Amino acid sequence: MKALILSCNTGGGHNAAGAALKEMLEERGHEAILLDYLTLAGKWTSSLVGDLYIDVVKKAPRVFGAAYKLGMFVSRTAKKSPVYYVNTLMAKYLNRYLKEHPVDVIFMPHLYPSETISYMKKKGMPLPLTVAVMTDYTCIPFWEETCCDYYIVPHPELIEECARRGIPKEKMIPFGIPVRKCFRNLMDQEEAKEKLGFSPEKKLHLLIGGSMGAGNLEKLTREVRKRNGEDSVLAVICGNNEKVREQLEKRFEGDSSVSTIGYTDQMPFYMAAADLVYTKPGGLTSTETAVAGKPLIHTFPIPGCETENRKFFASHGMCMYAHSPSALAKTGVKLLQAPDIQEKMKKAQHRHIRGEAAEDIIRFAERHIRPWK
Repeated sequence: MKALILSCNTGGGHNAAGAALKEMLEERGHEAILLDYLTLAGKWTSSLVGDLYIDVVKKAPRVFGAAYKLGMFVSRTAKKSPVYYVNTLMAKYLNRYLKEHPVDVIFMPHLYPSETISYMKKKGMPLPLTVAVMTDYTCIPFWEETCCDYYIVPHPELIEECARRGIPKEKMIPFGIPVRKCFRNLMDQEEAKEKLGFSPEKKLHLLIGGSMGAGNLEKLTREVRKRNGEDSVLAVICGNNEKVREQLEKRFEGDSSVSTIGYTDQMPFYMAAADLVYTKPGGLTSTETAVAGKPLIHTFPIPGCETENRKFFASHGMCMYAHSPSALAKTGVKLLQAPDIQEKMKKAQHRHIRGEAAEDIIRFAERHIRPWK
């Protein structure tokens, strides 16, 4: 089987889900191509869209939240959204690519290529099996205007929400959000701490700002550091946000208990080493943390889908959260001192979040591919 995975550089979660699918496809002997689909129209197109998204999220998150609410309104009132019409412009590029590089299945861990695929179907362009993969614990605006063969839903409880929005129930498969196998097969905690240069004797607080380094990291780091003694160390993941990393390095210069890390491909090791994880409620990072079975504190969401992710996790006992850096740090101290609450949280994570989603999705595709050319 040959698979094409179409993602988009608007946040790292979509690419992480795509990477999990690629890993499982290759493990099962298939050929897989993971592609930022906007690059089909030129790298400048991808850079323009990705940079604009990241700038808005980092510098004006309330604007993003307002846009999300507007999107929900448009979803309920308009037949097709501006997002759909913009993505129709990609159809000629994707159609050409598929003619030159035919595949058996297309996976889409992002809305945008799903919009393009839907337009191509409407116009009668030949397509292989098409599988959309949702990466948030809610039905974000405009999924309902797409027309994929199947939709991978993060949790069975989301089927009704998606159905109310217009996605046919028979197309929804609640396998969960795909994450790489390394998050469910973690290295031994002490070994991971030593590998990363931390003392196995100390509690490791892992603070994650996502690929964009969002989540008020500087203030949160300051509060967590202040409220934990010499028996604790902090690892702060700043992603691609060099400005935040530089601020933290300057602020904690000479403090060996705080390590600042930029973009890293060693997240499975940091996750294995962590005693407590603070992260903004992105769909992928939250899922990875739950699959790893780590005590989880959700920090400041990007308004919109991340607010819904936090709500979903909290309602199922899979995280704790607060509304200020100080309160978050206090919550972390309490959680570390309450092994019974940690255990309940881990059991809830295991009950609701499936680490085998990637394998289930690929097995499903194997059974459903069809001739199409």
